[in-house]
Amino acid sequence: MSASGPKDPAAPPAAGAQTRRRTRFEEAVAVLALAALVLLTLINVVVRYLTDQSFAETEEISIFLMVVLTMAGAAAAASRDRHLRIEYFLETGSAARRRRLSLLSAYGTSLFFVFMTVLLGRFAWDEYHFGETTMALGLPRWWYSVWLPVLSAGIAWRAFRLARRLAHGEPP
Repeated sequence: MSASGPKDPAAPPAAGAQTRRRTRFEEAVAVLALAALVLLTLINVVVRYLTDQSFAETEEISIFLMVVLTMAGAAAAASRDRHLRIEYFLETGSAARRRRLSLLSAYGTSLFFVFMTVLLGRFAWDEYHFGETTMALGLPRWWYSVWLPVLSAGIAWRAFRLARRLAHGEPP
């Protein structure tokens, strides 16, 4: 068959297709957070234009949505092995060196976000325990902060799975 012919349906999916499936959830979360953020901002602009009033109270919701968007992107980056790193050291070495540095990066990322999960869990517990409320809407602050350790654990899990794939010789 030629290179432009139909693919064999029994052939395993390409590495890009596997990565795409792995990050679908994170992408959906990011899209929903961004859509809600855009809608909230649009409503705020329209209300301000038509009534000379502001939805300043919605700023805390906007900040929460930006944090969710950032953490969903970080989880997708961890799954794709696209976190920030010094490419000079990674790209100039041998294949074994690149593999070791990628493993170090993935395990380091996983360890960091496990640590962040613990700290953010304590932070959310303290906000719940002491009954802190938000300044603008008066909502319990733990409603926002309870999701931070969950999202951080998701990033740690994605980084750990990447490290396992790299350890078994699979492509990132």
